[in-house]
Amino acid sequence: MFHVKHGETASVQQASEYPASIKGVSGQGRDGYTRLASCPMARLHLFDLDGTLLHGSSAPVEISRQLGLEAETVALDREISAGLIGPPEYAARVHALWADLTEAHVAAAFEGAPWLARIREVWAEIRGQGDYCAVISLSPSFFVERLTGWGAHAAHGSRFPAVPFTEPVDPAGVLSAAAKVLIADRLCEEFGVERADCVAYGDSLSDKDLFGAVPVSVAVNADGHLTGLATHSYIGMDLWEAYELVRSGR
Repeated sequence: MFHVKHGETASVQQASEYPASIKGVSGQGRDGYTRLASCPMARLHLFDLDGTLLHGSSAPVEISRQLGLEAETVALDREISAGLIGPPEYAARVHALWADLTEAHVAAAFEGAPWLARIREVWAEIRGQGDYCAVISLSPSFFVERLTGWGAHAAHGSRFPAVPFTEPVDPAGVLSAAAKVLIADRLCEEFGVERADCVAYGDSLSDKDLFGAVPVSVAVNADGHLTGLATHSYIGMDLWEAYELVRSGR
């Protein structure tokens, strides 16, 4: 799949402010927060999207379903999962499939997607604990960023042109597994936490680098690429149950 998420001050850094190595990142943050001296144990929860928050599917597949192009995109997901193509080629090919894509298609895809249960409840709990949650995904930014409306402090995805498309996708804006770590580091800086304060949730090869960079991780309905890397493993349909594996480990 294309696996390729409350304080009171500064806003989350936008794509144009990232260093050159991740300048292509597109992301949106509703709020920015600086860790207060009285809250030294704040944590940053980093969520993958495809196959993690979305059960058994990816944002591109859900978008393509609205256009009657699900089979073509599932085939692309298999190619990228097998390492036959990389994220830039995948992005270019789904962009070509989505020539007729509209905002209405995107909204319908988001609303009808197979989300895990209790995502919003988990993020509300994280906020209530004084912690932070962000989504980092290789999927298109115009889909990923909708999750800030569910309570994510920030959401970052591959940069696609505005829908409907009038220009090609820029390969420099397409994220990779390594870019996830760079974005996580930038979010740590913005929220005033360290890598040691991070918890990663993911399911596949694109999460491998991030799982290797943070001390606590939860493999959610994961494939074999994360075997031996995750500190916890969850199989099921409820994000709260996955979150409970790390909920008390402050």
